[in-house]
Amino acid sequence: MKEFKGRVAVVTGGASGLGYAMCERFAREGMRIVMADIKGPHLEASAARLRAAGVEVLAVACDVSKWEEVQALAAAAKKAFGGVHIVCNNAGVRTMTRIWETSIEDWRWVVGVDLWGVIHGVRAFLPDMLARGEPGHIVNTASTAGFITARMNAPYSVSKSGVIALSETLYNELRHDKLPVSASVLCPGTVRTNLRENSNKLVPSGAPVASHPQGKLPDELTPEQVAEMVFDAIRNDRFWILTHPSVHADIERRAEGIIKTGKVASAN
Repeated sequence: MKEFKGRVAVVTGGASGLGYAMCERFAREGMRIVMADIKGPHLEASAARLRAAGVEVLAVACDVSKWEEVQALAAAAKKAFGGVHIVCNNAGVRTMTRIWETSIEDWRWVVGVDLWGVIHGVRAFLPDMLARGEPGHIVNTASTAGFITARMNAPYSVSKSGVIALSETLYNELRHDKLPVSASVLCPGTVRTNLRENSNKLVPSGAPVASHPQGKLPDELTPEQVAEMVFDAIRNDRFWILTHPSVHADIERRAEGIIKTGKVASAN
């Protein structure tokens, strides 16, 4: 995409953290914003902040794990703005327990939001984007955890690996059919967001999610820095958005383990 002014961007998980930073970044280009998040005071408060800056915002409460709610989100965006041009499937949650201690309820919750939420977003928005024939872009938020696994993180890593596979397939299908919509996958490393804190409030089983370490981590980025990378990838039609160069060596070790040693390269 090269033209942004007056176009429409949808961001799930848009009321805080990385999602809100994306909304702000798109708004700076003169885009109209559809901010989707779970029902709660943060959604309207965050939308009001953008409106106060003169941004046209539609705020929609949406649980992305539920197909009918994502369908309703797409319908609301179309009714308000006539169609969308950028969709950022960004909503995410996590738990932190060992695999054998993770409840089936928690598995369904994390996979429902982190993987099915992306599937729902693509399926709900893409057909209309293609039917209109205008340039567009889908950004799916995965994670470096989709490449390199870590202990106490299985549902999240499983979901993010699925998002990477889904996004690669989507990109290749769109390219093969020479369609005007493209795709990117965002694989952030450490970003200062409230993912863990929000997850702690929502996790169905009540299993603890470790709180974010105090202070700035060595290679931690701000949501605004990552949002700038996302915008740059959309503008330049770049598929991979790897926010942290430090993960490159981890990916190489994983590939070496697959091809040469047969060993698992674990983050910790």
